[in-house]
Amino acid sequence: MPTALITGATAGIGAAFARRLASDGFDLVLLARDTERLDRAAADLGGTYAVRVEALTADLASEAGLAAAEERARAGVDLLVNNAGFGHKGTFLNVPVDDELAMLRVHCEAVLRLTHAALPGMLERGRGGIVNVSSVAAFASRGTYGASKSWVVSFSQGVANDLAGRPGAGGVRVMALCPGFVRTEFHERARMDVSGLPDFLWLDRDAVVDAALRDLRRGVPVSVPSVQYKAVVALTRMVPPSLFGRLSSRAGRRYE
Repeated sequence: MPTALITGATAGIGAAFARRLASDGFDLVLLARDTERLDRAAADLGGTYAVRVEALTADLASEAGLAAAEERARAGVDLLVNNAGFGHKGTFLNVPVDDELAMLRVHCEAVLRLTHAALPGMLERGRGGIVNVSSVAAFASRGTYGASKSWVVSFSQGVANDLAGRPGAGGVRVMALCPGFVRTEFHERARMDVSGLPDFLWLDRDAVVDAALRDLRRGVPVSVPSVQYKAVVALTRMVPPSLFGRLSSRAGRRYE
């Protein structure tokens, strides 16, 4: 059976990936910080879908956690989903620098290191896929979060381009996934009030995963699920960046 490694696997988009891939027959390696929740998810998925599930407790904001994740990715996986991430409980200058650096480590360094660890085995086998979860925020100016997600898109495209010129790499794909607002624990944890958002801007996490896996199979380098968010991304290319940045920074969130 193929094996998928998913970071941030116990909630939100990561949990949706885990359930979908288990239903498709993937063995799973679930990575998260909360051991108790991780063990519950592993038992549930293994029992429901009769697949092998490993639980790996690791904090990707720490060197020890990153090293453990790298070691498992290097041991061999067929699909890597770099999903772990979080939002800050405030805007820049209201957030401690250490928290900003932790975000860069989880959103950028972990993505780089796990991609670097997983790719050689995929290339050797001639098949595999990496989904780096970014955000529509990558296309707007929204502080460190948006900047880090923009890095994920650029990095993923760069790696995909490098692979395109490599003999025998046609079966290995790297893609950035850029969803909009998804109903998960993300906003509650960051103490963001998003109650004013209209319903049409909210995406279903299972639908996001379906779109992501479909686009990965098709070789799409940057996946933007849903018509409405494809339109938002298109708009960012037509509106002056300074104006769109001001609009984006005021839209969709208030900190409690």
